[in-house]
Amino acid sequence: MDIRKKITFTYVALSTFSTLLLCVVVFVLFRENNRYHFLKRLEDRAKIVASIHFQDDPEKIKYYSNLKKNGLEELIEEEEYVLKINSANSFDYNTKLNLPNSFYSTILETGKDYFEINSKYYLGQVFTENNQKYIVIVGARDRRGKTTTVYIIKILVFGGFAFIILAFFLGRLLAKRVINPVARITREVNRISASNLHNRLPEVKNSDEISDLTHTFNDMLDRLETSFEIQANFINNASHELKTPITTIIAESEIMLLKEREVSEYIESLQNIYSQASRLGNLTESLLKLTQTGYDGKKQVLDIARIDELLMDVKSDLDKIYPDNRVSIKLNFVPTDSNLLLIPCNKPLLELAINNIITNGVKYSDNNEVFVTLSANTEWIKISINDIGIGIPPEDIPHLYEPFFRGKIAAKYIGYGLGLPLASKIIRMHDGEIQVQSEQNKGTIVTITFKKNIKKNIKKTNIKNSNVES
Repeated sequence: MDIRKKITFTYVALSTFSTLLLCVVVFVLFRENNRYHFLKRLEDRAKIVASIHFQDDPEKIKYYSNLKKNGLEELIEEEEYVLKINSANSFDYNTKLNLPNSFYSTILETGKDYFEINSKYYLGQVFTENNQKYIVIVGARDRRGKTTTVYIIKILVFGGFAFIILAFFLGRLLAKRVINPVARITREVNRISASNLHNRLPEVKNSDEISDLTHTFNDMLDRLETSFEIQANFINNASHELKTPITTIIAESEIMLLKEREVSEYIESLQNIYSQASRLGNLTESLLKLTQTGYDGKKQVLDIARIDELLMDVKSDLDKIYPDNRVSIKLNFVPTDSNLLLIPCNKPLLELAINNIITNGVKYSDNNEVFVTLSANTEWIKISINDIGIGIPPEDIPHLYEPFFRGKIAAKYIGYGLGLPLASKIIRMHDGEIQVQSEQNKGTIVTITFKKNIKKNIKKTNIKNSNVES
């Protein structure tokens, strides 16, 4: 069953229940109203019957009799009884009355009561005359009440059925109004494929769930289009970067194989081939590491490391690659509690990410000073890397995390444009954030912040690591 039918049947079911409940309430209230007004009529009759019975003046008896006969509406099967009360629990009983004892008991206790049997009502009321109490009982059949009750039942039954039929058509209309926007969105989304990701759903001005759904789809399409563009650029750039050294190696080899050459020429050619092969190997290794981080930014975290020791390991690796580097690691703001420096991580990958960023600072500052500052508290661990190099133009900053992207002023430096995208993915994998602030020809500040659900994770993980010891 589709949603449209479900909405229709649900609406009809709820409408049927509501209508049935309303009919029951109306019937009960109508019947109670009929009973109330008929009992008021019997009460008026009882007062007149008492007045006639207690009067000694023939003229007044005649007056009340005419009032009863001509001034009041005639009752069907009317009966009148006046019973003398002898004591608190006894009275003159009339054998024509076949009423329960509880009816009389309630009259003696409260002064008034009524009883219904087969649509005939009996009203009993106590009156006092010359210190003598009497029970006046008036009985009659409420034929009009029964007729009007049957009439209202017919109205409710036919009206209820008519409303249920109307509810069916209203339910279909409601389902159509609710589902049509969703169906429209479905049709529009089905038309969008990888070849036309630039298309968007028409904007809805209403501030309802359909409008939110439209915005959500459009936002998702924005992300998909960006992802496809990045992927396409990545493939194009990767193929170009890989093709260049391979073509150079093949061409160099073919030239050298055309004829015999001097030893010096072979050495020069081999050096050229070695250079291109090294470039190809470095590029391939960078691509493999970029793939290792995963597209979802989530990989298994196995280690617990102290971030200050990890920075020192990175510095040791840099000293081997750039022996004359001027990287300074400042630990002035490190807390005394070493537990605040612990971080669950994939240690080799995290070292690689931080190494890439610091190496960029060294490379793009022409081996000028690079300051690495570490700070931590109960909420975060923060690493700030500050260089005074060439900086980054404002127009290049939005593209820093795109693989193979290299700014114009960075083109004179050797690189592939993979270091910062790789570092960004690794840091995001560790629930971290990376922010870049830069001004051209004045330097760059890269801030890495790791959020602290770390403490909770450390308590749950029982891993003994020699690097964790203070």
